[in-house]
Amino acid sequence: MVPQPRGVPRWGTAGLAVLLLVLAVSCGGGTIVGSSPTPFAGQTPQRTAAVTTTRVVPSPAAPGGPPPAAPTLAACSGDAPCPLVQDAINKIDAHRMNDHVRALTAVGSRDPRHAGHAKAVAYIKEQLGALTYYGWKIESQRTTYQAIPLENIFASIDGASAAFSGHSLPRLQPAAQGSWVLVSAHYDSIANRTPGWRPAVDPAPGADDNATGTAALLEFARIISEGPRESLRGRIVLAFFDGEELFYKGSAAYVQTLAKPHPYRAAINLDMVGFNPIADRLDLLWYTSASAALRDRVVATEKRYAIGIQPLNPQAAPDGNTIMDAAPFGLAGIPSIALTQRYGLPDATHPGNTTFHTVNDTPDKITNPRLWLKAAKLTLAVALELATAPD
Repeated sequence: MVPQPRGVPRWGTAGLAVLLLVLAVSCGGGTIVGSSPTPFAGQTPQRTAAVTTTRVVPSPAAPGGPPPAAPTLAACSGDAPCPLVQDAINKIDAHRMNDHVRALTAVGSRDPRHAGHAKAVAYIKEQLGALTYYGWKIESQRTTYQAIPLENIFASIDGASAAFSGHSLPRLQPAAQGSWVLVSAHYDSIANRTPGWRPAVDPAPGADDNATGTAALLEFARIISEGPRESLRGRIVLAFFDGEELFYKGSAAYVQTLAKPHPYRAAINLDMVGFNPIADRLDLLWYTSASAALRDRVVATEKRYAIGIQPLNPQAAPDGNTIMDAAPFGLAGIPSIALTQRYGLPDATHPGNTTFHTVNDTPDKITNPRLWLKAAKLTLAVALELATAPD
């Protein structure tokens, strides 16, 4: 027998049972809190908020009736808003995104010929690396264009291998092959509309173009880590592309490496979504007829979650002359769309951003943070619906 510490009552078997019963009732039993997952080897543990999940308790069977069905995590389907998606987009933190933009623009330039580019790469990898114990896999792809080194950065996660949060429910079955969802933004910048601009030494802050999209992807990684990760049926890949300002050389190089049949069911691109002093509007670019169904899904999702983008303008992109990182995917036959504040000349709902591709594309020129948040919500909602949907 272990000696009883002085001052602690000795409980008999019956007394202990009563105590445990009282504790169970007083704690409610409605939720359980999982401890932080064990970090992967070589990773520094990070302090994170505890993950709380609701335990689904099946209804008791009627006397003499069949036993109740086992509870399951519900996949998103149908026309009604999905609670998992709604909760996720509600958690997007505009202040966190703004912090990312300031960090990305503080390096001076993210042009791959500038020393600030390496600092931006380090920042993105640092932010993603802090989340690897949730199950994210961080990878790089290096390529060159006219002797200019480029580096694409990828963060991918699968529901089946995501870190366990502590709930007692079985995970959803993985979807069939070809079910991956790519969400992309380019992180490189350029200021070639500034007279006399020198790529290797002069600034190219690229706040709107495209620190806004890059910051949104970093925020998506945090939100997926804290909630939806175990509900994913298909893989989500967050792609931070390089060389978009050199006519999407980074994304094109990546598409060339994909095996056939392609693993992606959709590619969603976010680029320049923070400037518009007039309206909360977005252009929805869709690449070739293969992307028509994805275009319709984006429109329906915006309405389903009442995100409030007005207007949302579908715009066909029949070829690669519409220069966005969505283009190589669409031209390869992968359903592909891009969301941007305006692709084309100014109109009644967009006055034109005169600072893009100049040294003046600074954080203070992000004139519509509300639009930025709405664009992020729509992008994440579409991605999560696709990644949690039944086959």
